[in-house]
Parts: sequence; C-alpha cells; structure tokens
Amino acid sequence: MEVSVIEASAQQVVLSAPLAPNINHRDTVFGGSASAVAILAAWSMLHLRLSAEGLGSRLVIQRNTMDYLAPIDGSFTAAAQAPTAQVWQPFTRMLQRKGLGRIAQAAVLHYQGQPAGQLVGEFVAFGPGYPG
Repeated sequence: MEVSVIEASAQQVVLSAPLAPNINHRDTVFGGSASAVAILAAWSMLHLRLSAEGLGSRLVIQRNTMDYLAPIDGSFTAAAQAPTAQVWQPFTRMLQRKGLGRIAQAAVLHYQGQPAGQLVGEFVAFGPGYPG
C-alpha cells in the first residue's frame, strides 16, 4: 500500500498513499485500500493518545462504516483528529476502571484538497491483564 506518515502527533495523524499500489480496475483507488488507510489513521490517533497518557493497551477495531464521497485517481491522505475531551475522558476512565474501553474515532480521506471519504470506526482498548 506504500503508506507514509505526513504527521503523527497527539492532535492529529495524517497518512498518505499513492494510487499505483492501491489501484482498481477503474484506475481509481480500490475501496479496500482507502478504508484500510483510514482505519490506520484512526487507530494511530488513538494509539498515540493512549501511549502519551501512559495507558498501555491492546487496541483493536470492532466495526466501521465507510462513506465514499468521490473517486480518487491519485495520491490521497487520511486524517484523524484527536477525540474531544467529552469523548476521550469517559473512554480512558472506563479503560482504567474496568480494563476495557470503547470509543468511536473518525478519519477523513482527502484528494486534491477535497474530502473524498469518511470513516467512523468503533475501537476497543484492552488494558494490561484484561481477561482474554
């Protein structure tokens, strides 16, 4: 997929991917590739935030929805913004109390400066020692 990191901070993750290794039969980005890059951006955002707060965990995606807004026929990016405090605090509180936390995280695909897709993923974090 040749994904590269443009930015990875506690506020935002931006990944980039070229068309060539992600191309479909219509000479546009394969939907599975677009979704995978968006999931990776969303997962990375949560992973960075958890790590920054010293909350070691196993982070997995449980489910997601992907809306494709426009065809992509070149290099594209996936950007995930940090969760708001209203979303983040209950998630981390539950993770610390119960050893398990769930959170929704979005990522937006951009092509030529315009939104081309939107992912909303539901992620689960398992704290150290969580059964299973």
